[in-house]
Amino acid sequence: MLDDFINQFWPSTIDGLALGAIYALLALGYTMVYGVLRLINFAHADIFMVGTFAALWTVRSLGVSDVGGFALVGVVLLTAVVAGLVTGGGAMLLEVVAYRPLRKRGVSSYLAALISAIGASIFIQQLFATVVVHRVFGTSKEGGKLPVDEHFKKLTDVVDIGPIQISNDKLIIFLGAVLMMIALDQFVNRTKLGRGIRSTAQDPETAVLMGVNINRVVSMTFLVGGVMAGVAAALYFLRFEQTNYFVGFLLGIKAFTAAVLGGIGNIRGALAGGFVLGLLEMYGSSLFGSQWRDVVAFSVLILVLMFRPTGILGESLQRARA
Repeated sequence: MLDDFINQFWPSTIDGLALGAIYALLALGYTMVYGVLRLINFAHADIFMVGTFAALWTVRSLGVSDVGGFALVGVVLLTAVVAGLVTGGGAMLLEVVAYRPLRKRGVSSYLAALISAIGASIFIQQLFATVVVHRVFGTSKEGGKLPVDEHFKKLTDVVDIGPIQISNDKLIIFLGAVLMMIALDQFVNRTKLGRGIRSTAQDPETAVLMGVNINRVVSMTFLVGGVMAGVAAALYFLRFEQTNYFVGFLLGIKAFTAAVLGGIGNIRGALAGGFVLGLLEMYGSSLFGSQWRDVVAFSVLILVLMFRPTGILGESLQRARA
């Protein structure tokens, strides 16, 4: 068992970083909304699922195959743009339909928001199961998965970094995720709207008195989180080349685990939590077998909640650098 771990250390590390990058991007949506509204948007995972279908539609529309090198980067970039636009718009629509009516009526109960989130999640999932999967893509609801290997066969060129070999798709996933995280961090800390997001997270009443439009800030928060989910969906599609209407369920729970692990409400914590969780999953697979991968992920969530509920960094969005 230990020998397998040692032999697979570098491949497991590369796989863990690629998987963790996807977790981290998806976790940003959870942590942004929690930082501003203090609620967990459980429908965020289904926004990610919508993004995977947008990525599937884009790749099929392009009709590409055997893509490698800079052409692969171009395809991934276009897919990420389309998926980000779709999920960003979907996230804003979700906020208007599922959350804004509660705020307008002065409903302060977190339970009401949670029920609304769960209802929206089930609605989106079943909408895609009964309409999109069956009618648009011609696959039965029972089949679920939509493999696209026959439509999008990427060339797995390998980049050598000393003794480490990294396939181009994993390298693109890692670099793309890191660039998006840096852009988000700069947006939140250096732009006027970013300051509005942080002020709303810290004290919404005072932010209103200072002229901050709360509805605009909340909408932009959902938009940014949705765009991150769309990019995560495009990178996920690049890696696994398939999707289904329940793809966001388990991945969403793991992304939420990553957000809690890093410190829910902390943007940089979501980054750290995603990578740590991805690495722990892959290392756990090497040690105990792939069937224990999910056990490792949820054991981490339990341990964090027991011994460090504030997460690795523990600093919320409202305390971000001014």
